[in-house]
Amino acid sequence: MLTTAIGGLAAVLTSLSYLPQIWKAWQTQETADISYGMLMVLGAGLSLWVVYGIRQGDWVIIVSNVVAVTLIAVLAAVKARAES
Repeated sequence: MLTTAIGGLAAVLTSLSYLPQIWKAWQTQETADISYGMLMVLGAGLSLWVVYGIRQGDWVIIVSNVVAVTLIAVLAAVKARAES
């Protein structure tokens, strides 16, 4: 139970770690330092973690990485909007 709680807290913190960057990019519309390549590679890696979590039946891995992939997509959309 403690291990699951620790994993859950770690998942929440790492998944939500993208929020400050999204907020800053949204407010300033400055995204030149954010690389689409990094977003794509990170998104691919997080997506593979989702698949791994599904195969392992681990909801903590699944949910946290779905949230992270979603936030990466939001950040990419903010970047695209700022560049248009």
